[in-house]
Amino acid sequence: MPRRTKIIATIGPTSDSEAVLKGMIEAGMDVARLSLAHESLDQALARYHRVRKAAADFGRTVGILVDLPGPKVRAGAVPDEGLLLLEGQRFKLTPGTGTSTAEVIQVDYDQLLSDIHPGDTIAFGDGAVVVEALGRADDHIEASVIHGGVLKGRPGIHIPSDRLRLTSPTPEDLRCLDAFIDVDVDMVALSFVRSAHDVRRVGVEPHPRGPLIVAKVETRAAVENLDGIIEASGAVMVARGDLGSEFPIEELPHLQKRIIHRCIALGRPAITATQMLESMIQAPIPTRAEASDVANAVFDGSSALMLSGESAVGVDPVHAVATMARIAERADDEFDYDTWADQLQTIERDVTDPANAITDAMTSAAHRAAAATNAAAIICISRSGFTVRSIARFRPRARIIGFSTHERTVRQLTMSWGSVPYHLDGTERADHLVPAAIAEALRLGEVKPGDLVVLLFGTGELAGRATDTLRLLRIP
Repeated sequence: MPRRTKIIATIGPTSDSEAVLKGMIEAGMDVARLSLAHESLDQALARYHRVRKAAADFGRTVGILVDLPGPKVRAGAVPDEGLLLLEGQRFKLTPGTGTSTAEVIQVDYDQLLSDIHPGDTIAFGDGAVVVEALGRADDHIEASVIHGGVLKGRPGIHIPSDRLRLTSPTPEDLRCLDAFIDVDVDMVALSFVRSAHDVRRVGVEPHPRGPLIVAKVETRAAVENLDGIIEASGAVMVARGDLGSEFPIEELPHLQKRIIHRCIALGRPAITATQMLESMIQAPIPTRAEASDVANAVFDGSSALMLSGESAVGVDPVHAVATMARIAERADDEFDYDTWADQLQTIERDVTDPANAITDAMTSAAHRAAAATNAAAIICISRSGFTVRSIARFRPRARIIGFSTHERTVRQLTMSWGSVPYHLDGTERADHLVPAAIAEALRLGEVKPGDLVVLLFGTGELAGRATDTLRLLRIP
């Protein structure tokens, strides 16, 4: 069975050459992530075009996810060699954007002095360093290191989201978004979402005319408003870094499972992110715990797994992607497909949107038909990708072949579990697209004469009404 769980890899200084990008694509990268929190807009745009060129030269469809900077509070840049903070060491936190030192760490948050209280613990870089605020002066906060470590770059600083006065999306987010809309970006991730209103404020056209919006769940408010955020988004990321600072660490695995299940039940891809193969930033192989974490994220139902520093600044980005691909593929083999579908049917009875009742019923029937007949593939024709994502919820054993007349939809489906996306030329008429899709699947080698396949045609997406077509046919 080919790998079903998709891989998102962050592009950074060690991975943005054409040769490395092609190596990562060959190793299994389905989606390239550009993080605007760590690079300028011009740098990100240049990397965007390099990814597009590498994918075209390699002949592979690769989606691009642009992660907007968001209202993330960051320290001023530390020296290139890093900044070592030792347990018990005292220093000052002060508002500003200048260079940070061991004596004074600058923080790009104007309300720092009013929003950090004595006794607060503050995490740097997803917990790499933890400090305690001891007291407050007119122009700084006195702090002491509880857990020491090395800070690099411009590390993030976690301020409790219920105090943080910045909202998402920020004006800078919207400026960056406009630049990427101009170049036809596929997907955009929104940081520090607290409610569905934050997602709607992005204000882009619905996908595929606009980019698919990925809401990053990393605040307590987002967990409390989860269903509304999922409904307003095209996909959701379980951003475990800040989420692990908002909740007791023992709650994080359970939150991960809960968020993923709700996303999949509502037909949205779910991404598991942060520190999945963190040791591979330096090491040639991951820890045993990291390998288990990747596999368990697959068992939880993740649509995609994300590499961050491992592929952006790691010593061997291609090897990190290949390692994650091997672990995910092996976990896909062991996934409990039958139990998952049964659980989803139970969940679905409570959360199904009546407006999508026909697609829900047809995709459920398609999954059962494919399982009962041991179909070789499920061929989906969909303008927006909605039908493909809907059938993917059930985690069918049969291969999902997703066809669309919209090239952006095809690239967006690179993040959807189990789907192999292809572009179809021609009009959006059922009498043309159905035979064209079958002929193309044969030409591509995805099916062969004599195979039994399930055909799902999202006619409602094309005709503007909720009417899907389901057929069971044998390839002539």
